[in-house]
Amino acid sequence: MKKIGLALIAVLVIIQFFGIDKETPMSDPKSDFIAIHTPPTSVANMLKTSCYDCHSYETKYPWYTNVAPLSWWIGHHIEEGREELNLSEWSKYPQAKALHKLEEMYEEVEHDEMPLSSYLWVHSEAALTDEQKEEMVAWIKSIPSVEDEH
Repeated sequence: MKKIGLALIAVLVIIQFFGIDKETPMSDPKSDFIAIHTPPTSVANMLKTSCYDCHSYETKYPWYTNVAPLSWWIGHHIEEGREELNLSEWSKYPQAKALHKLEEMYEEVEHDEMPLSSYLWVHSEAALTDEQKEEMVAWIKSIPSVEDEH
């Protein structure tokens, strides 16, 4: 039993040397979603609090992102989030893709699929009230050409 315990501790110590990449990629601030669409302050704050941590280059890495294997799981979620929607690189999306992303954004919020419940476990401030969801969805739908596509 003692050998198994020591081996487990050794493995846990060793994996701490294999952290996630926390380097912030370079991006043009003028390419950012909020800079381009200038939402009302309340919506911009909601986006920053509930979306930007995983869907932009403005990720905040709390202390527990230094602890493997938890850090690997969080790093993977951030990579997937940015791959699916990167608000820091908004201007690089072709118009059709941007319109599709806008539709996905309001649908995910409307259907309570974003922010992820696993994210809300430790980021309760990112939870959106029904009123906030309605405000965000209404604003996203008001962006020219979003509703025109339906």
